[in-house]
Amino acid sequence: MKRISILFFFLFSIVQLSFAQQDPKAAKILDAMSKKYQAMKAFRASFVQTLENPSAKIKENMEGDITVSGNKFRLKMSGQEVINNGATIWTYMKSENEVNISENDPDEQEMSPNRIYTMYKKGYKYVYLNDEKVDGELCSVIELSPEDKSNPIFKVRMLISKKDNSVKSWKMFKNNGNRYTFTIKEFTPNVPVDGNTFAFDKTKYKGVKVIDLR
Repeated sequence: MKRISILFFFLFSIVQLSFAQQDPKAAKILDAMSKKYQAMKAFRASFVQTLENPSAKIKENMEGDITVSGNKFRLKMSGQEVINNGATIWTYMKSENEVNISENDPDEQEMSPNRIYTMYKKGYKYVYLNDEKVDGELCSVIELSPEDKSNPIFKVRMLISKKDNSVKSWKMFKNNGNRYTFTIKEFTPNVPVDGNTFAFDKTKYKGVKVIDLR
């Protein structure tokens, strides 16, 4: 559960940016990126998360994938699955064969991966740094810094393709020395989804223990 929470915290945090006193060039790039993803009915992305802490000599990789449509999402990562249909959240832990059910709190709607590309309008300052090639593709490097100095994240760098405005990767720098890099491996726009995509069907999880926290 801790690793899922770390992923969510990062996804939620990197995009809560403010328009006040921002770099106009960075704002233009972020706006183009946001417009691209908002135009999609749904999308699916597979990614690799790399955790590094040089002083502790830690380097770990985990793979995951997420499907997003409007205010709904389905995230799979490290033996866990989180499903949000906009009203209800199911968190399934494979090792315990257990699912926790909770209500989707509207007050926490901003902290949701389905809004990753639209929530960059308050909470952070951003600036364009430079261009960088990633696997031969030229990307804009945007650096974000929190306006709230108590935020455990002190810096985030996003790499956005200059060719199609897609997000290639992002790196989070935390005060405790941890560095989290998320690299998009595959991206599929407008994937087919239906009501079953964003619902937990316990008949597919034999013997699952259901804990209803609503």
